[in-house]
Amino acid sequence: MEDFNIRKSNSGDIESIERLYPDAFPSEELRPLVLALLRDTPQVLSLVARAGPDLVGHVVMTPCRVSGLDVTVALLGPLAVATAWQRRGIGSRLIRAGFDELQTAGYSHVFVLGDPAYYRRFGFQPERTVAPPYPIPDEWRDAWQSRAISGVEFSKSGSLIVPPAWNERAYWAG
Repeated sequence: MEDFNIRKSNSGDIESIERLYPDAFPSEELRPLVLALLRDTPQVLSLVARAGPDLVGHVVMTPCRVSGLDVTVALLGPLAVATAWQRRGIGSRLIRAGFDELQTAGYSHVFVLGDPAYYRRFGFQPERTVAPPYPIPDEWRDAWQSRAISGVEFSKSGSLIVPPAWNERAYWAG
């Protein structure tokens, strides 16, 4: 397996990030969301995986709030790995590196809307008390998940408040 490294993204990565998403998600158009997050969302955490000169993975973790609570939380996603590089641990390393960065920055929890079989390995559990910004289909109920990344627990109740880029029903309703 070829080595790859993970680092925070920079403006020089944008073109490669734009090419990555159609490869990783041929049936979804996530570039507008990703570019809006990178351009318009202060303190967004954007990490890339590079193998030599090639960008082979990317993850975004967006700062959010929970209504009625004074906590700092994040929303994980999108996460993309180039098709030719999947199943080599790149996504896992991007997620864990993101957790480390968020924990250092004082975040308490991370939320995700994603495949429970995949995200369970990172400690995510179905989320029942913090609602997503929009209703999600019943069949996705277990896909709405969270996990603590610090030792601090809070009485989670309310709704996740997301920045404008995430405030589109289509991202939540399929």
